[in-house]
Amino acid sequence: MELVVDRLTKQYENKIAVDRISLRFHKGVYGLLGANGAGKTTFMRMLCGILNPTGGTISFDGIDVKNEEYRDVLGYLPQDFGYYPNFTGMDFLLYMAALKGLGKRQAVRKAKELLKLVSLEDAGGKKVKTYSGGMKQRLGIAQALLNDPKILILDEPTAGLDPKERVRFRNLIAELAKDSIVILSTHIVSDVDRIADHILMMNQGQLVFQGTRDDIEGDLEEFYMKEFGGEEQ
Repeated sequence: MELVVDRLTKQYENKIAVDRISLRFHKGVYGLLGANGAGKTTFMRMLCGILNPTGGTISFDGIDVKNEEYRDVLGYLPQDFGYYPNFTGMDFLLYMAALKGLGKRQAVRKAKELLKLVSLEDAGGKKVKTYSGGMKQRLGIAQALLNDPKILILDEPTAGLDPKERVRFRNLIAELAKDSIVILSTHIVSDVDRIADHILMMNQGQLVFQGTRDDIEGDLEEFYMKEFGGEEQ
């Protein structure tokens, strides 16, 4: 299992948002750190096939990002996820499952399983507009897992989660990463410090660091702030 990013570039008129990034991803958790405006979301949207790169390629086990087969193995939670407020949690997951091509019986089974996994089984029959921010975020994580993705891309996934929910989320991600490539972006250094096997750092569109947690001696946040002018927000 390998996700290959080769010289990936995105340019908007006179601004280079992502500058010739090359990476190889395998099973495990990759934490992508960077201040707002570093290019993280642009990079991840290209990995999902939502944005077309100006240059470079993305492929998973030889399947190009533009191919439908690539989307079949992809799960994505964007930073600003759209919900249907009058849907119940279960209705929402069934709707998303239909968009992802799951059969009805499979969709119902998977939705129940995921509501339990993200601790929303008691709220599955309630309308999404009654959910707290943390509950909506957990529902977003559930929809990203509907198709058992081999590549799971999470953009600021812990936004709105309380400390207890963060611990539950970290445990969930650690379990998923045994069989998947998990890439999560955040500006909260402590999230990455506790979850990620691999650390990536972006600054002004460039990949300025890649390595394992063991490659960084001492405190990750201090390293981040010192080396790259990172900003804890």
